[in-house]
Formats: sequence, C-alpha cells, structure tokens
Amino acid sequence: MPTQPNRSWPCQRPIVPDSFVGMDLGPGDPLSEARSRLNAAQSEFDTQVRRFEDVRARLQATFDQVVNGRPQREVLHDSAFARLQARLDSMPVIEQAKGILMAQYRCRPEEAFDLLRRASQRANVKVSVLAEQIVEQIASPGPPPAERPPLPASGAGNGRTTVHRTKQWT
Repeated sequence: MPTQPNRSWPCQRPIVPDSFVGMDLGPGDPLSEARSRLNAAQSEFDTQVRRFEDVRARLQATFDQVVNGRPQREVLHDSAFARLQARLDSMPVIEQAKGILMAQYRCRPEEAFDLLRRASQRANVKVSVLAEQIVEQIASPGPPPAERPPLPASGAGNGRTTVHRTKQWT
C-alpha cells in the first residue's frame, strides 16, 4: 500500500514508487528486501516527524502560557537578567543612602555601606528598601531631627533598628 505524502513536509514523498508496489520476485529477493527496508525507514521517519510536531506543539503551548498566562513581573522574576536589572535599578538609591550616611557620620564609603548592611540585617529588610527609606526621609520636607543619631559601635551591637516597609509588592 503506497504511503501518502505529508502535506506539512514538502520534502517528504513516497520512497517506493507505485509501479513497484505488488511486485515480488520471491524470498531473498534484493528488491523486496530493499523495499522492506525503505518502508521501515519511511515508517521511522514518519514517527520522528510526529514526535517533532508533538514536541513543537508542547513548546508552543508552554510559550503561550508564559506570554499570556503569567504576569510579566512573575516571568521576569525567574530570569537572571531581571535580577541584574533590579540590582542596577537599586544601585543609585543605595549610593545616595551611602552618601547621606557618609555626611552624617563623616565616614568612608565602605564604612557607610557596612552601616547600611548591618542595619539591614538587624531589621531583616533588604538593603535597597532601607536605602529608599533613608533617601525618602532626607528628601521629604519635615521637621529636622533634634540631633544626629549616635554612630553605632562596631561588632555585635545590642540596639535594634526599626524599619517600616513603605511599599507593598503585589
């Protein structure tokens, strides 16, 4: 029985011509063995084509789900690029907060970042969130503080820093 060509694969056509179908020269005939091998190869090729099309359809469904089914924020959260981009976005705020701490405590940049990092760890808040709060506190018009806060001691300080989260992420 001749195989019908698959219309989605233009290079695929029957390997055994119709004129040879039904022609049998007996057992051990090299032509019938070749025809049998060709038909087996054609069957295997068709199976591989179906597998490829199935995988392609699943991949397209996954792609559609990612594009349409998940919010962009969730998709970006999973990518390394998004994490790097978030770091780049938060760097200016952290640098501004370091500058504020350097001016208040008259310290070097490394010491200012260390202060910021330790306060972040004590309050269990991300450094970028704490930095945003410091910058907002300085930038917002309000009564000036009565006096500059004391410089925290190095090492394991006993004081706790209270930080209030200002943004709710959804």
